[in-house]
Amino acid sequence: MNFEENIKKLNIKLPQAKAPVGNYVATKISGKMLFISGQISISENGELIKGKVGQDLDLYDGYNAAKRCALSIISQVKKACENDLSKIKSCIKLTGFVNSSDDFIDQPKVINGASDLIVSVFGDSGMHTRAAVSTNSLPLGVAVEVDAIFELK
Repeated sequence: MNFEENIKKLNIKLPQAKAPVGNYVATKISGKMLFISGQISISENGELIKGKVGQDLDLYDGYNAAKRCALSIISQVKKACENDLSKIKSCIKLTGFVNSSDDFIDQPKVINGASDLIVSVFGDSGMHTRAAVSTNSLPLGVAVEVDAIFELK
């Protein structure tokens, strides 16, 4: 399976891989493992997707915010792999954080936005383990943050 062809076939426009804004790196390779720092929800026009899911945003908005995080993850993966996604063997794990109201209980459905996109691009190699966690706040007030671990060939 050619991951780049999938991106084109799905008409996906990847955002530019953003540099970290703190004292950390965006990606780190250790052996055959590629770790991607948390990617926050940023819209196609570069604006932060802010708010609490279940209060300011609905499930659909949260799902799309998580999808945007996954697009940034793929951009970071591509940059770390020197623009060669064929270096990816598989996605190992996603961890998703949802800025949600106290009574919101569908965090897994929100993080499906990231999972669905990763699987649509990487196919069976994109099947991963996952955690979907609720939080009362995220950096800059964003709705969703997702980090990832990939295995390299």
